[in-house]
Amino acid sequence: MTPILQHLIEITGHRDHDRLELSVISALRHLVEVRRVRKLEFASSARGAVLRGYMLFDGGEMPPTQPAPVVDESLADYPELVDAIEHRHSSAQRYRPGQPYTLWLPVRLHDKVVSCLEVQNDTPYEQQTLEVVYGIVEVYRNYQSLLDDSERDALTGLFNRKTFDEQFSRRAREQAQFPAKAGDAGAGDSDQQWLAVVDIDHFKQVNDRFGHIYGDEVLILVANLLRSSFRAQDRIFRFGGEEFVVLLRSVSLESAHRIFNRFRINIEQHNFPQVGRVTVSVGFTGAQTGAPVEILGHADQALYFAKEHGRNQVCFYEDLVAQGLLQSAGVAHDSVELF
Repeated sequence: MTPILQHLIEITGHRDHDRLELSVISALRHLVEVRRVRKLEFASSARGAVLRGYMLFDGGEMPPTQPAPVVDESLADYPELVDAIEHRHSSAQRYRPGQPYTLWLPVRLHDKVVSCLEVQNDTPYEQQTLEVVYGIVEVYRNYQSLLDDSERDALTGLFNRKTFDEQFSRRAREQAQFPAKAGDAGAGDSDQQWLAVVDIDHFKQVNDRFGHIYGDEVLILVANLLRSSFRAQDRIFRFGGEEFVVLLRSVSLESAHRIFNRFRINIEQHNFPQVGRVTVSVGFTGAQTGAPVEILGHADQALYFAKEHGRNQVCFYEDLVAQGLLQSAGVAHDSVELF
């Protein structure tokens, strides 16, 4: 079997985006000369559009499956890439004296550029080598699109419950292998993680009064407002019905309160066609430590407290426990089948 076929088998044998990317990098390393490879994600900041780079390979050993991003870079510094995206080209190149040769390979999902592979080498590739690179990356693009479709809810386009189960169970395995230091989930450290459960208030009344077509439209609009209220590095899931889950990454408790309340207000102030006013209740908890079933259970408890005490509010589980409004109790691992 040829090396290219062996690598194609490895690439299409994964069901996980991170491992898929690493198998593509492994193929590039073994089939062509590569100095370094980064994944670039598009994001927004106070200074405009930026590229957030994640190092996948830097001339030595392969990094962890979830490498840390480097400092954000302005999209304006990448005119060749911007031009390729605007003109729907499949690649862009740069080679300047004294600098490494750079090849950019945009990745589109549903006709939208979501990320880009940046490949660097000491010298430019010959046409035959470029064709090998293009072929590998095209397989990667197509297979990533198939994975993405299987991971998303058909109505809203958000990640589905199955994807949440897989991602959170993988997080639990990594946490068990590299346990985080125990600490108060309410600490104000900027690298805290938070899990929130979001529920549309009185959604059954929307379906009963206006019909399921308008109910579906409300779900789609809420999903759109979720996307616009959170960052690219956060994760948003639809659990089914009118319930959503948000995994908020690397912010302090104060910022988490502000972000979740901003989203709640965005929903409250939005004019939903025919339906009018819609509100949501949110319960959230620290997601740094603990079993996945416990973390999700705590967020659920905070959500139900919010719904039983007026709705249209954000409740933090650890605050409710500290105030004696909720009783802290571990969730039996055999009582809920999540993973």
